Amino acid sequence: MILTRRWALLTAIGTVALLGVTGCSAPEESSPGATDASTPSGSITVYNAQHEELTQAWADEFTAETGVTVTLRNGDDSELGNQLVQEGAASKADVFLTENSPAISLVDKAGLFAPVDDATLAQVPKQFQPSTGTWTGIAARSTVFAYNPSMISAGELPASLLDLADPAWAGRWAASPSGADFQAIVSALLELKGEAATSDWLAAMKENAVVYKGNSTVMKAVNAGEIPGGVIYHYYWFADQAGTGENSSSTQMHYFKNQDPGAFVSVSGGGVLETSANPVAAQAFLAFITGKAGQEILKTGTSFEYPVSDAVDANSAMVPLRELDAPVIDPSKLNSTKVTDLMTEAGFL
Repeated sequence: MILTRRWALLTAIGTVALLGVTGCSAPEESSPGATDASTPSGSITVYNAQHEELTQAWADEFTAETGVTVTLRNGDDSELGNQLVQEGAASKADVFLTENSPAISLVDKAGLFAPVDDATLAQVPKQFQPSTGTWTGIAARSTVFAYNPSMISAGELPASLLDLADPAWAGRWAASPSGADFQAIVSALLELKGEAATSDWLAAMKENAVVYKGNSTVMKAVNAGEIPGGVIYHYYWFADQAGTGENSSSTQMHYFKNQDPGAFVSVSGGGVLETSANPVAAQAFLAFITGKAGQEILKTGTSFEYPVSDAVDANSAMVPLRELDAPVIDPSKLNSTKVTDLMTEAGFL
């Protein structure tokens, strides 16, 4: 790593950290090894529900550039979100990263986040930020309908996610409702169509859908001809295609578009805990992963998620975000508690 590169990044990160340090100053025993309040140093702990390989790459590069040690505690969205709420002010976490927005929204509603530095928020388009300003999008994924062309023609594809409630679709589509991925989709449906419509759709889904555990399993079932189609996130398909393609070779993807609930783009989130022992380094890490360098790591990695920064295009194999015609939803309004209540009533949880 050449000296000029290291100095440029340290200067940029120091500026970002300085903008936010007023509202989240640390106790005197904080920031282990810190010598300047505006310069990241010491160590941070990240509760990570994002893809482990992606976050490890972020952490490694951030450490190489700043010298800050990053310890990852990996888990799933719900597990780590609930853990943070239970730990409260006693948590040792500095940063929380999620795959989907409901878990980070849960932590946000518990009042556990510090405001994100303004300079970091300026790197991320508004549609990928909650209105609260207490966390920010770090990556995005699109809802798609994976289908087997030997079992369903293009003319038979559902125009809307809501069409899957029709009795004609009974036994002809699949989903994995127990995970955070699908709960985020139902959260979007709730925000766009309301409680009554969401409850009705879930009741119809209970009758029509074949339930599998995991998006990959849904895609494999569609590929094997067990079921004509299934609702998943796009990156499962692209990741398999980038490998052997053995679990996706007999499938294609249908994008709902038209600002339909089925065109929902789920936002992966990142936030700094109010009780962080090293807020300067924590804010700097969030600034790094949402900045050009961090988003380039996302683009060239194997997660096949969408960068949220306007400065970095998506992987060229993927449909550009601007062409998805996704509905715009304030991520802070995605209500995981109501969603889990409705899904429990429908018999999915």
